[in-house]
Amino acid sequence: MLEPAPYLRPTYFLDSDNPAVVEYAHKHSQHDASPEENAVSLYYAVRDDFMYNPYKIDLRPTGLKASDLLNRNYGYCVEKAVLLAAVARVVGIPTRLSFFNVRNHIATEKVERVLQTDLLVFHGCTELWLSGRWVKATPAFNAALCRKLNVPTLEFDGKEDSIFQQFDYSGNVFMDYVHEYGAFHDLPYDLFFGELRKHYSSVINDEQLAKSGLMIDLNALAG
Repeated sequence: MLEPAPYLRPTYFLDSDNPAVVEYAHKHSQHDASPEENAVSLYYAVRDDFMYNPYKIDLRPTGLKASDLLNRNYGYCVEKAVLLAAVARVVGIPTRLSFFNVRNHIATEKVERVLQTDLLVFHGCTELWLSGRWVKATPAFNAALCRKLNVPTLEFDGKEDSIFQQFDYSGNVFMDYVHEYGAFHDLPYDLFFGELRKHYSSVINDEQLAKSGLMIDLNALAG
């Protein structure tokens, strides 16, 4: 039997008590719906209301809070996973976060050139406690982006894990998961920050961080 705390209470990053987060959660859920139905509705809202943008990496703690994403229409996987976890807690669904290192084989040429690796570190996923078990959902890739990249949209039914598109429509490999960090009740900021610095030292280093104020624009660095 799951002990709900700490998977239901607000945290620093999953600020589910923030009025904007509460409002967004209620907008995309129904009081008389099942947890599974509300989880699905919230998943699609977060997936498609915010364009996936891996080029702007905000490493400020304040920039990684769920409420901060509601101030813009784009985010990357960690930010979107954090928001989904927070809004689900608002409607009474226990959540946690899990993270992976992945290789994404499509449309990452610019990112790979700047970061000097094809490894995407700390790819974020939301886990929701539904029907007595943890179910994974990854709301990173919005539908418009998937159409552009010719890959299936990642669907979620509230019953089965929905974590990655392995192939595109042509049968080419789209994504491989190569390492799992485990599950956390809140964003493990020190681990997240440390892993980015370790794997992306060419970009995320003391000089660049001091210059950028913890906000990394890969488009600008690519020239």
